[in-house]
Amino acid sequence: MSLDPLIVERLEDVLAALERIPRRFTGITTPEDFYDSPEGQDRLDAICMVLIAVGEAFKQMDRQTGGSLLARYPGVDWPGVKGVRDVIAHGYFDVDAEEVFSICQNDIPVLMDTVRTMLKDLSDDASL
Repeated sequence: MSLDPLIVERLEDVLAALERIPRRFTGITTPEDFYDSPEGQDRLDAICMVLIAVGEAFKQMDRQTGGSLLARYPGVDWPGVKGVRDVIAHGYFDVDAEEVFSICQNDIPVLMDTVRTMLKDLSDDASL
C-alpha cells in the first residue's frame, strides 16, 4: 500500500503520544485515583488530551486513506478509538474515570503494538 509520507509521520506522532500514557498512568491503581488528588486529576486531564489527539489523528488518517489503512488492522476497535475522542471532547466535564482507566489498562497497550506494526508494515511496503 503506497501512502502519503505524512501518514507515516502522523503515525509516528501518534505512537509518541500513546507512549506517554503509561507514564501518566503510573501509580493509578483504581479509577478513583484520578479524583483523589490534584495530581490524579492532572493525570486524567493529560491522558484525556492524548486520547482526543489520537482519536482525531485516526479519524483524519481514515478519511485520507478512504478507510483502507485502518481496515488492515481489525484487531483494534477503530470506531471506539475515534469515538472516545468525541465523547471526551464534547462531554469533557462528564469524563468517565472508569472508562479511561479501562482504556489505559486494556486498550492502550494493544493500540501501541498495532501502531508499531502499522509503521513496520508501511516501512516494509516502501522498501519493495
